[in-house]
Amino acid sequence: MNHLEKIANKIFEVNRVTFSDDELPIEGTEHNRALYLTVKCENSMVTQVLVDNGSSVNICPLSTLSKLKVEDERIHKNSICVRGFDGGGKYSVGDIMLELTIGPVEFTMEFQVLDIAVSYNLLLGRPWIHIAKAVSSTLHQVAKFE
Repeated sequence: MNHLEKIANKIFEVNRVTFSDDELPIEGTEHNRALYLTVKCENSMVTQVLVDNGSSVNICPLSTLSKLKVEDERIHKNSICVRGFDGGGKYSVGDIMLELTIGPVEFTMEFQVLDIAVSYNLLLGRPWIHIAKAVSSTLHQVAKFE
């Protein structure tokens, strides 16, 4: 019965990306871990996509573009400096528009391309959160699309 209830809930949540209780870490809802998604980007599945409502830009590491076999010619050169919470900055290689599918929704998003070593493959910041009309929360473990 519990399994049938989960299936029914998934049907009614067509425009949501949700996480069930069995996907919670050992700490349960008291955790404060980062929210990572797996998304389809440029026709490839990309894991370790960080949702960060503290970031004012979407970020794509240069290494991710290389793995996706995206041509360098698609990167539009710019002189944007992306600053971190520590006050340090890194100049962008440029910006690029990428096609993403997240849950049931497709997006064309601008990313700042940075030549950096990070623990994520893409970072979705406030530009994506606002365009998607998503509400992200590691406490509630849900991203709702209007």
